[in-house]
Amino acid sequence: MNTLLNPVLNTSTTMPTSEGRHSRPEAIPMWRNPTQLERPSYLLSFPFSLSTEVANNPWMEDLPEDRRYPNFKRACVQFLELYRYLAGEALVYVLPTPQTATLQDQVFTANLGIVLEHVADKNTVIISNFTSEPRRGETRVGVEFFQQMGYNVWVPPTKFEGEAELKHLYDNVYAGGFGIRSEREAYEWMEKNFEMRVIKLRLTDPYLYHLDCLVFPITKESTVVCTGLLEPEEIAELEKFTNIIDVSIDEAYSGICNSVRMPKVVLNSSHLYDLKPGTEDYQRELQKNRKLEDIASKFALEVSYINLSEYHKSGALLSCMVMHLNRQAYQIALTD
Repeated sequence: MNTLLNPVLNTSTTMPTSEGRHSRPEAIPMWRNPTQLERPSYLLSFPFSLSTEVANNPWMEDLPEDRRYPNFKRACVQFLELYRYLAGEALVYVLPTPQTATLQDQVFTANLGIVLEHVADKNTVIISNFTSEPRRGETRVGVEFFQQMGYNVWVPPTKFEGEAELKHLYDNVYAGGFGIRSEREAYEWMEKNFEMRVIKLRLTDPYLYHLDCLVFPITKESTVVCTGLLEPEEIAELEKFTNIIDVSIDEAYSGICNSVRMPKVVLNSSHLYDLKPGTEDYQRELQKNRKLEDIASKFALEVSYINLSEYHKSGALLSCMVMHLNRQAYQIALTD
């Protein structure tokens, strides 16, 4: 594990006055990072290195090779639509793409790491220790990026794949998925080092291999959960900390939990209008959208959809493409 210290600002500089004397300058404001900003802040990555050359999940393995390769121009347009929407209400950083590395999945920044919301200085980030072979080079990219931003940077000693696996509920309480890409020991290490409570949830479905496929905190008090893929004792433990809104396995497969919360909107990926009306795929997508809209309306939230069909070829949905640098979007009080 590696920790990096904040830069020290030099505030001793003096400035000449009009009389030729020297006086102290105005106080230099405390250097701030995007986590400390009182506006939603996110990290995205433009798909410069996007590739599906290595099929590293079951969704990719199921696609015939001639249908698996993304259209780069269309992927760029879809990314920019997501960027435009987020940037309308938030600060959005774009992660640099190193030319010397082949990082086919760097665009999926939710797996890069997690900024710990509960740590008092809001300056601590845990960068992923990837299980997936094509993603291991991203660890260095993440460490260097957050080091330059002045964060305290840590890498766990065991496997962990970012905020897609570790969902913040409130205060120092998180839900963590393990069993496929992340290891339980990673959360025990976090609990020991960062005074946090992690509700550990075993993932067993190879198609839903990160926790964001099963769990979506929609408010600080309520969480959308596919309980059909969790054990009764896990559900009972989760219920101690959040109000569970149950969704079906089919809805989870369609990506209902792969959402991102904005202050007044839930963002979700939908390619409904690419599908032929009346087909089974169309009906499943329509059912997912209607269910999400019903849930969101109970909290006075709207739902907006972005077509990310080119990223589906990588086995990814919207939440995979967004890393939270803070969770200011959850600060607004909503009606129940």
